[in-house]
Amino acid sequence: MAAPGTPPPLASGGGSGEPRQLPELIRLKRDGGHLREADIRNFVHAVIDGRAQDTQIGAMLMAIRLQGMNLEETSVLTRALAESGQQLEWPKAWHQQLVDKHSTGGVGDKVSLVLAPALAACGCKVPMISGRSLGHTGGTLDKLESIPGFSVTQSPEQMLHILEEVGCCIVGQSAKLVPADGILYAARDVTATVDSVPLITASILSKKAVEGLSALVVDVKFGGAAVFPDQEKARELAKMLVRVGVSLGLKVAAALTAMDNPLGRSVGHTLEVEEALLCLDGAGPPDLRDLVIRLGGAILWLSGQAETQDQGAARVAAALDDGSARRRFQLMLSAQGVDPDLAKALCSGSPTQRRQLLPHAREQEELLAPADGIVECVRALPLARVLHDLGAGRSRAGQPIRPGVGAEVLVDVGQCLSRGTPWLRVHLDGPALSSQQRRTLQGALVLSDRAPFKVPSPFAELVLPPTTAQP
Repeated sequence: MAAPGTPPPLASGGGSGEPRQLPELIRLKRDGGHLREADIRNFVHAVIDGRAQDTQIGAMLMAIRLQGMNLEETSVLTRALAESGQQLEWPKAWHQQLVDKHSTGGVGDKVSLVLAPALAACGCKVPMISGRSLGHTGGTLDKLESIPGFSVTQSPEQMLHILEEVGCCIVGQSAKLVPADGILYAARDVTATVDSVPLITASILSKKAVEGLSALVVDVKFGGAAVFPDQEKARELAKMLVRVGVSLGLKVAAALTAMDNPLGRSVGHTLEVEEALLCLDGAGPPDLRDLVIRLGGAILWLSGQAETQDQGAARVAAALDDGSARRRFQLMLSAQGVDPDLAKALCSGSPTQRRQLLPHAREQEELLAPADGIVECVRALPLARVLHDLGAGRSRAGQPIRPGVGAEVLVDVGQCLSRGTPWLRVHLDGPALSSQQRRTLQGALVLSDRAPFKVPSPFAELVLPPTTAQP
């Protein structure tokens, strides 16, 4: 019997010879078979050239989701996706400086907006290729596009210019950059295949393989609002990312971070931009700052630009506190299409001024604590699902979102809360919350009768390549 996660031997007809047609490939994977390199490349080419129908793409994604892929299949899929577009080329002198970070997606996760400019302020080059919302989780590109004028579509030549001038850029896939993954990424969002380890691995690493990186840290979320609620399952993904990264010649580490509560206090595209700017001011929620600093420290250490993770973390913290990271963010906004005066006003204005410069929802509604108690948890998943229904997420590929829709958590986990105190402010464009939505949101607040407590860091552990010793 095959070990768990190991496909059974190749089905008959699986040897070399005529390329297999898509229905045969789908059937083979559906039945637990092993796909050859030619099979996988044939599927990816069919996705790109339009031979694969939407129904066939969805069927193959579901077959992979149910039957899995082994290390070899996942590595081949990753390479095929990466090679579906243009490979990025940079000056040789940049090699050690080229770094990136990616997240598997969380609620309130605006780390990339802060970390990319912070790393640029530390002397790195960050050619970040990001994604859009998947399921209930927010997308970095959608958040940035809530800033008027920001363009996530940049050619490789434009990326090179921005990296030379600014040190970081955040862009999306295009017809030139990993186009096959762009198609599969959108399909996963609407086919309930978001939580597939091989599909997540191939999607993340294909985008990073074209970047020519010195080092990559992937933030793998676990918990009630993560793709994988169980930390052990998240660790399985982390190990797969590291192993496939090694097979591609990448230096990859994976951080396991908790995603039960929202990260920070704000959820929703515009609200998260505002909170990212607070963090770039050297302020903002402690859990967001802590995660930015720890991930940045790991990246600087992994790329050889800091002797230890703690030393790297101190450099990232300094970039937040001295304003250099915020200046890089302002330059990145201007370089990617935002009017320079708006970019300057956003980065130098007060929180109240910033809110007037960004799209905001028409209405606000506050929820009150139903009882006295200690805030044990603010469940991120029900919160995110209600916001998704209100227009903050997508139910189909390409669906427009409402950037101003979101919520502000008005309390801290671990604090004492009195009955009748406002604990959540919902920003919405449509009619008032329904009674069901209100009940769902109130159910997100978990109170207990224990003593007040300090919340631990969301950063749990760092999974490294086998030959890398952690300082």
